[in-house]
Amino acid sequence: MIYLGADHGGYALKEEIKAYLTEQEIPFVDCGTDSKDSVDYAPIAQKTCLKLLADPDKSSRAVLCCGTGIGISMAANKIHGIRAACCSDYFAAKYTRLHNDANVLCLGGRVVGAGLACELVDVFLHTDFEGGRHQRRIDQIAALENGENLNKA
Repeated sequence: MIYLGADHGGYALKEEIKAYLTEQEIPFVDCGTDSKDSVDYAPIAQKTCLKLLADPDKSSRAVLCCGTGIGISMAANKIHGIRAACCSDYFAAKYTRLHNDANVLCLGGRVVGAGLACELVDVFLHTDFEGGRHQRRIDQIAALENGENLNKA
């Protein structure tokens, strides 16, 4: 399952991504917003990410959009268990899955056009985590979330 969320700055891009997912027959849940009316991104990020985390299918992902993709990614990354990456190029979208096991892709509606956004969503959804040496780094991120000191003397 793909969970989608956007504020007003990312609304139009989210709608383009919904059309792409529908065309590709990829199931999704739209967590809002439902218009271009001004709305804060933090509550949308929280709602979308909590739905993702509650999904028992660990292959589920989320895509969040705001004006730049930055604010909504910052909000999403405050949620325990979320590894959100703001991407605007193919390489970053691919390697954030391969090496970082990102579970949320963040895009900027005022930065990325619809065609590129759909390519980024596609590579994000169809790239698996490589594991190996990268798992240690994911474990370190989880340790940071838990308040552990990684620089013990």
